[in-house]
Amino acid sequence: MAARIALLPRPQLVQPNPGEPDWMTVLRQKEADLWARVRQHGDQHRNHLSDHATYILGDTIKWLSDLPPNSIHAIVTDPPYGIIEYNDKNHKKLRSGRGGVWRIPPSFDGSKRKPLPRFTILSTEEITQLHSFFSAIAFCMLRALVPGGHVVIASNPLLSTMTFHALQDAGFEKRGEIIRLVQTLRGGDKPKGAEEEFPNVSVMPRSCWEPWGIFRKPFSSTSAENLRIWGTGGLQRTSREEPFKDVISCSPTRGLEKTIAPHPSLKPQRFLRQIVRAVLPLGIGIIYDPFAGSGSTLAAGDALGLHSIGTDRDTEYFRMARSAFPRLAALQVRERDER
Repeated sequence: MAARIALLPRPQLVQPNPGEPDWMTVLRQKEADLWARVRQHGDQHRNHLSDHATYILGDTIKWLSDLPPNSIHAIVTDPPYGIIEYNDKNHKKLRSGRGGVWRIPPSFDGSKRKPLPRFTILSTEEITQLHSFFSAIAFCMLRALVPGGHVVIASNPLLSTMTFHALQDAGFEKRGEIIRLVQTLRGGDKPKGAEEEFPNVSVMPRSCWEPWGIFRKPFSSTSAENLRIWGTGGLQRTSREEPFKDVISCSPTRGLEKTIAPHPSLKPQRFLRQIVRAVLPLGIGIIYDPFAGSGSTLAAGDALGLHSIGTDRDTEYFRMARSAFPRLAALQVRERDER
């Protein structure tokens, strides 16, 4: 691997911008040096999707475990909440439309619905496996992030408490949650097989929100000093007058975007671009998605001119990302949600 890296072009020398403090020029040079190394790290097959984005086909834990400490600045990801939803058995059923752990919702308003994972059927053993899985991921992420680096991780109301606790156990500070307001078809069903007998009963509420946990790697200095040294420790404001807020209304992915990247849990560019912008408070650094899927997080970063890298072990999604990435990155998105 050393010989492979030696053949790569050296990072360009970063020139200071007019009026820029010296520490910011140093930060941008560190980013350029890190990016040249990190995107070539490991011997796994990869696609350099653009000058700002690289997608690696391989196991997340293995790639992270071999990565030198303090190599990435932020993590934004939508993981497989229940593990079993993406094992070989259930993934084959998903792709054949035969269910398994994936519930096939009925057609509604003339639209055929995509499968949804049924997290209510997880056994005690599977929940224990889930906690162990996220604990292992969390320890690897904590090591790879620079001090003050943020993790923004999607979950769902049924499993978020356990998932988020695994990150706190690993040593992350919990900094809140982003609530994505989104109308879904999960929950709200009448008792199965007795709908007519109990017409006014739902077995659980209809889900209209999605929690995204916000976590930060601890640091010992002040926030200002950490920003000067690592470029991390805070969230980029929406504007000088307005802070980044923790409630975002964003409807499900549909239309052209879903056609471009038919991933079962694709998140909209309008939402992802707000998140990836926020996690790099100075717009300097490398964003990582350990479960890159269709490459949507990488596309969001590329659309904003940010460096991003992703891993995934699914060959079909790896191929999907190659074709979907440029089109997702080029999408024009609306500032406000469409209803």
